[in-house]
Amino acid sequence: MRLAARIVGDLRQVLAAEVRAGERAAMAAIRAETEQVKAELRRQVTSSFGGNARGIANAWRSQVFPRSGQSLRPAGLVWTKVPNVIDAFERGALIRAKGGRKFLAIPTGFNAARGRRGRGEKGVRVTPAQMVASGQAFLRPFQSGRGFVWCLPLRQGEQTGRRRRTRLLAGGLAEIGTGNRKGREAWARGMLQRGMVPMFLLLPQVKLAKRLDVKGAAERGLRRLPGRFVAAWERESGRAAP
Repeated sequence: MRLAARIVGDLRQVLAAEVRAGERAAMAAIRAETEQVKAELRRQVTSSFGGNARGIANAWRSQVFPRSGQSLRPAGLVWTKVPNVIDAFERGALIRAKGGRKFLAIPTGFNAARGRRGRGEKGVRVTPAQMVASGQAFLRPFQSGRGFVWCLPLRQGEQTGRRRRTRLLAGGLAEIGTGNRKGREAWARGMLQRGMVPMFLLLPQVKLAKRLDVKGAAERGLRRLPGRFVAAWERESGRAAP
């Protein structure tokens, strides 16, 4: 038995077409996998911290190289604009006070303009320095003895708005508010009875729980990439199964 074979067409053109198909497949695979890894990391943030962490979630960004054209050796980069935050919650970091200070000052949210749920001026915050300068701040120890609640006295201000609701002020530095009328009234009665607003928690150190798995997301992406590349190359070269 004699077997014979011959190449149909121009071999150089056939190989060049295959290389171009490989370049398109490589770019498509890297682009899709980069987007999937970024999407997974964003979901990790929102599932761990809730909807209030969308800013941190959206800080994950991605880029594929080369930015234009095709290549058999593309690269995908996923990074975050808040690396210190991500690193702390991936490692479960232990955070201590620095610079000779004994305590970390952790805001409760009431230090924001119009309070924790208010809609005051964007970016307005009562700082620890303002707490000290006010001369009104006082401490209440935790029952555990591990730290303190740093408070300002609560007082009533003027009545404002069509409903003539009484403004509640923390030491004259920040207006306190809640999200709805019933909640505001119930909360206000309790706070007035206590006569104080918890502005900061003072703790010597904080151990963050490990909530993120950045390394795992990257490793899963690398394991998926070869299969994604082969499937894309078959589509680009016309060998995909119908």
